[in-house]
Amino acid sequence: MNVTAKNTLRKAGFPPLKRLGQNFLADKNAVKKVIKASQLGPDDVVLEIGPGTGVLTLELAKRAKRVIAVEKDKRMQTILKDTLKGFDNVEILGQDARKMPEMAIKTYTYKVVANLPFYLASPIIRKFLESKNQPRQMALIIQKEVAQRICAKVPDMNLLAVSVQFYAEPEIISFVSKKAFWPQPEVDAAIIKIVPRRKRFLIDPGKFFSVVKAGFSQPRKQLLNNLSRKLGREKEKVKVWLIRNNIQPSQRAETLAVKDWVKLAKTL
Repeated sequence: MNVTAKNTLRKAGFPPLKRLGQNFLADKNAVKKVIKASQLGPDDVVLEIGPGTGVLTLELAKRAKRVIAVEKDKRMQTILKDTLKGFDNVEILGQDARKMPEMAIKTYTYKVVANLPFYLASPIIRKFLESKNQPRQMALIIQKEVAQRICAKVPDMNLLAVSVQFYAEPEIISFVSKKAFWPQPEVDAAIIKIVPRRKRFLIDPGKFFSVVKAGFSQPRKQLLNNLSRKLGREKEKVKVWLIRNNIQPSQRAETLAVKDWVKLAKTL
């Protein structure tokens, strides 16, 4: 166990803030696995979200051309500047990654690497996958159950899985015990790699997600009922629409793959 983060924070008199979901990575093996998953080269630009005390940032700075560390907590910004002195390839941005403007990354070909606060996983993933300038890939530590939901397959799909898999191909690299963090969270984590699709689905995202959200509005109910009610269409017309796309009206949303939703949205 590497207690660098723990010792650094205690020395500085900065207790972790629960409201910011601060559970610092304190295990060398976990750090190595994230670095390996990020597949960094000497020409890579890395965007790290929530670097904290810089345990992961240090390893990124040794391997990448440039690291942009986005840290909301001003206390951590102070620690980072001290931890990273001697590295001239690291830029610290003091802001909330969720509100980071598009222009901050629009000129870069970049990768995202992060040990994300668990409550931030979904909004952060969505923000960057929906960006006009998507990252080449993302290597993230997130809550284990969230990672499993993102990587779900038919017949156990869910709205989050469809939302991510519409834009990218996710893969769980490894699981990380809750004991690898300080302070210890209540649940285990996972390292997940998300690679945006080279060929995007040719459908307007707004139209696509209007159909998907309607289908998942009540996941345990049949598609016929959900789509008819939420889209304001007659049941008989919805039934014909589904059958034409080789989908049974009695199926549930969890049994449809992303390509099935694309077909439905295109033929709506």
